Amino acid sequence: MSGGCVKVKDILKVGMKGEVYTSKKVRAATGIKPGGRVRAVVIEGRLILEPIPSIEEVIRNPVVTISVEEAERLSVESQKEEGVYG
Repeated sequence: MSGGCVKVKDILKVGMKGEVYTSKKVRAATGIKPGGRVRAVVIEGRLILEPIPSIEEVIRNPVVTISVEEAERLSVESQKEEGVYG
C-alpha cells in the first residue's frame, strides 16, 4: 500500500467460495487493479491485502535516474576495480 494516511472504510461482500469483492473506492485507494495480484497477510485475526505490482510496473518505474555520462563513468570505475579495463 502507499504510505499515505488516507483511511477508507467500506463493507465488502464475500462470495460463495470465499472471494472478497472490493469496491471501486477501495481499489482506487489501494491501487488494486482488475486481474492483478494481492498479498494477503493475517495479523491477529485481521486480513490485510497489499497489491503486488506487475513486472511491467516495476520496470516502468526506475529505481535510479542517472545520465549516460554518469553511467559510463560508473562502468569504467567498476571495470577498473575488477581489473578488466584498458
